[in-house]
Amino acid sequence: MAEDLKKHKTTQPVVNQDITNTENNEALEKAKSFWDNNKKTITYCLLTIVLVLSGWVGYNELIKKPKDSKANESIFMAENLFVKMSTNGFNKDSVNLVLNGGNFEGNNMIGLLKIISNNGGTPAANRANYIVGACYLQIKEYDKAIKYLKEFSGNGADQIQSKAYLLTGHAYSEKNNTTEALNYYKKATEVNEKDESVTPDALMVYASYAEQNGKNDEAIAAYKKVKNNFPTFPASSNGDVEKRLARLGEMNP
Repeated sequence: MAEDLKKHKTTQPVVNQDITNTENNEALEKAKSFWDNNKKTITYCLLTIVLVLSGWVGYNELIKKPKDSKANESIFMAENLFVKMSTNGFNKDSVNLVLNGGNFEGNNMIGLLKIISNNGGTPAANRANYIVGACYLQIKEYDKAIKYLKEFSGNGADQIQSKAYLLTGHAYSEKNNTTEALNYYKKATEVNEKDESVTPDALMVYASYAEQNGKNDEAIAAYKKVKNNFPTFPASSNGDVEKRLARLGEMNP
C-alpha cells in the first residue's frame, strides 16, 4: 500500500519530497503564506501512521491491555479516513467526520475528539492528538492545532516528533508569531540531528523561514548544516543550498 501511495499524484504532503520543489524562486514570495509554500515537506500519509503506532506499542501489548485494545479498535476508521484524505485531499466535511464522527461508508465512525476524551493515556489517544492537530491545521483553526499537537508525544519515534514540531511551527507562522514559529521549526531540527529522512527537510524549513523574516545568521547556520551534514540531500547535491548561502552574502560557503 505504501508504494501505491507514492505513485498517487497529489498536492498533499509526501514522504521525503524535496523542499526545494516548493521554493524554486530566487526571492521568497512574501505574498504567500509560509505554510502554503511548505506543505509538501510535512507527511500525512500511511507511513506516518505506521511509524507512530510502531513507535509506541507492539501488537502483543495492545491485545494484553483491554483499554488500549478497545481504543485502538475505535480509532481505526478515523485513521483510515485520514490516510485517504492525505492522498485525495482534505475538505471540511471529511475533517469534521474524523474529528466528531458520524456515518462513514455505512458504518458509525467514532470521532477522534471523543476517543481522546474517553481514552486518555492510551497510545490511541496520543496518536489521535497528532491527527487532530494536523486536521485543525488543514482547516485553519490554528489555536486548536497547536493545542493538540502540543499534547502529542512521540515517545521515542523521532521522525514523527520532528513532524509534529514542524506542524506546530506552521500553525504559529500562520498566526504571525515569528518567535514561536522559529522555536518549533528549530526543535524539529534537533530531535535527531543525524536522521537523514526528516532532519534536512526540517533544516530547510527553518532556514527558509528565518531568511524570510530577516534572521539571516540563523538561516546561514541552518543552510550550512544541510550542506555539511547531508551532502546527498537534493538541495545540497544540486547546488541550491550554495545559491541560498550566496544570496545571504556567504560567497564561499
